[in-house]
Amino acid sequence: MNLISAAELAEDIAHFVAFKRAMGHSYRRSELTLKSFQRAVEQRAGWYGKVPFEAVLHEWLLRNPHRQPVSVGLEFGVIRQLCLYRRRRDPDSFVPEQDWAPIKESTFLPYIFTYGEVVHLIAAASVHNAGKLDAGMLRMLLLILYCTGLRLGEAVRLQLSDVDLEQQCFLVRQSKGKTRIVPFLDDLARELGDCLLLRRRILEATATVDPGALLLRNTGQALPVRAASDAICRLLRREGLKPARGRTGPRPYEFRHAFAVHRLTAWYHEGVDIHARLPWLSAYMGHVDVLGTQVYLRATPELMDLASQRFARHWYHSGKTS
Repeated sequence: MNLISAAELAEDIAHFVAFKRAMGHSYRRSELTLKSFQRAVEQRAGWYGKVPFEAVLHEWLLRNPHRQPVSVGLEFGVIRQLCLYRRRRDPDSFVPEQDWAPIKESTFLPYIFTYGEVVHLIAAASVHNAGKLDAGMLRMLLLILYCTGLRLGEAVRLQLSDVDLEQQCFLVRQSKGKTRIVPFLDDLARELGDCLLLRRRILEATATVDPGALLLRNTGQALPVRAASDAICRLLRREGLKPARGRTGPRPYEFRHAFAVHRLTAWYHEGVDIHARLPWLSAYMGHVDVLGTQVYLRATPELMDLASQRFARHWYHSGKTS
């Protein structure tokens, strides 16, 4: 039986978090998960009393029967990483099997904007009264999201120093633990040039010290992620794509989904080997691995139909040559 005390666990967690951060991970949310488990051990036996690691972990994972399996699985993954780290020092240290908290496949399917809806939303954003956000800034935000597939937070946190109009690329810093370069095309580069002019006018009108962010509010301050999300949601509601109340309907994140699905659909029409290109798209979008990108292959009926047609043609030609 593998026993653990809260004091020992706290020391292991401190070393483990330091190790993760030295590798370039922020690890803030995961640290909260580890601290929650540490408190569970402390509640059972105080700071120095020892308890069976396996039993406490099992109870802690099942502490709320109404939680989604995916959420439990994510927490379990963090604890298992800690256990593997502890095993480096002590080969007999307990490491739970991976099937303790299996992650069930999510049934959630995003709302995929059509190309026409994207064009309509960008045009509507250009004249949208978004309160403290200029219509031009909202338009620029939507263009970045759709043309590059950046996450909302990645787009909002872009600094002027991250934008290279000459090389036509963004530098996305430390997102999901890594930094990547995201190229873009001429049309977006032209829009960004207009955005820089608008940005200068805002700063001159408000006599504000330049905060360095690409996207600004009318006050000259950097645009917060929450304000950006609220502005997009208001636009979606005004254009009838999202109900007047509640969380149902398209979300700001759907522009990223639309980027991926529209790119995959274009590749299908071009006859490109999708699975050969998936690693490219995965790296471009900042996914940890290609599995995060494969979900888009089943995101729309059009993609499914195109995939079926290609499979049918492959099967037909294989049958004729065999």
